[in-house]
Amino acid sequence: MKDVIELRALRVDAIVGVLDKERRRAQPLAFDIDVHRSFRQAAKDDDLAKTTNYADVLTLTAAIAIEGKFFLLETLVTRVAEQILRFDPHIKMVSVSVRKLQPPVPEDVASVGARTSLSR
Repeated sequence: MKDVIELRALRVDAIVGVLDKERRRAQPLAFDIDVHRSFRQAAKDDDLAKTTNYADVLTLTAAIAIEGKFFLLETLVTRVAEQILRFDPHIKMVSVSVRKLQPPVPEDVASVGARTSLSR
């Protein structure tokens, strides 16, 4: 499969982390998502009904992040990938990464994150 729907830098403020200050206040996260599924027929017919609506995937991802209040990025990224696969049976594989944009560490780092890929 060579068709991929790419979603880049979805920004969501959510509670994720193990530190007390991370549990009290949402922090900025950024998601990148690759949805592997054929969209040849959608492209041929110019028909949204024949592909995965990326707006729905973005809404689903944001809802999982905001409602989840996860301790680990690893759990968050896995739940998002699992739910995206469940969302559309035409999706063959999904890759999801999430980054904390302001990680609570003393070192000067732009972000920390986790990535996973799941397939049928």
